[in-house]
Amino acid sequence: MKKIFLVTVIASASVCAAYAQEQKPAEPKTTEQKPPEQKTVAQKEDQKAQQAKQAQEMENMIKTELKLTDEQSAKFSAIAKDFNEKKEAIVKDASLSDDAKKEKKAALKAEKKAKLMEILTPEQQAKFKQLMEDIDKKNEAQKQKN
Repeated sequence: MKKIFLVTVIASASVCAAYAQEQKPAEPKTTEQKPPEQKTVAQKEDQKAQQAKQAQEMENMIKTELKLTDEQSAKFSAIAKDFNEKKEAIVKDASLSDDAKKEKKAALKAEKKAKLMEILTPEQQAKFKQLMEDIDKKNEAQKQKN
């Protein structure tokens, strides 16, 4: 009985030693690995760049669709730039709650729309309203997909 117990213990120890010596393949280290915080910052910067590109494309599309004059186009760009700066300030304001930020951005959007309407002719205003309705419908459809 003692011999069987001794053999079992020795066999168990041998198996454990064999598994302990098993080497796992080393994962290749890349110099481009970034801590999670840096990745999120990079992702935020990419998202911000993409949003800026989309905003510029939207501005160009509106200018084209409404057939703005050079003077109207310059005023439109100035209003859009001012709006984007104010919007960015709201987003960065840590003292505001998410709901407060949402309200301020909505008010700012209404203010931008009112300023834009001032520089447009009645025909352009009607076309602008239609464009905005179409864009809102498109955005709603995308939100429902996600």
